[in-house]
Amino acid sequence: MVNERTPLRTVINEDGAAVLDMPSGTITTLNPTGAYIWQALQRGETAETIAANLARETNEILEVVERGVAAFLAELKEHRLLAH
Repeated sequence: MVNERTPLRTVINEDGAAVLDMPSGTITTLNPTGAYIWQALQRGETAETIAANLARETNEILEVVERGVAAFLAELKEHRLLAH
């Protein structure tokens, strides 16, 4: 789940997304795949659902996509953009 305790502002377009953490003044940029995952998290989707949908839409191997999604989520947590 996207960190709702921290005031975040997000701008999303076809090139990806920019997430502004208001209190720290930091901006995290996301590529289009990162923006796809970010939007899915905002809708409350699980990592498993996100990976399955992304694998299906991109015709990639599910296990590869699952590892990529997990790595991306770990980075979001490291930057304190995810609540848990």
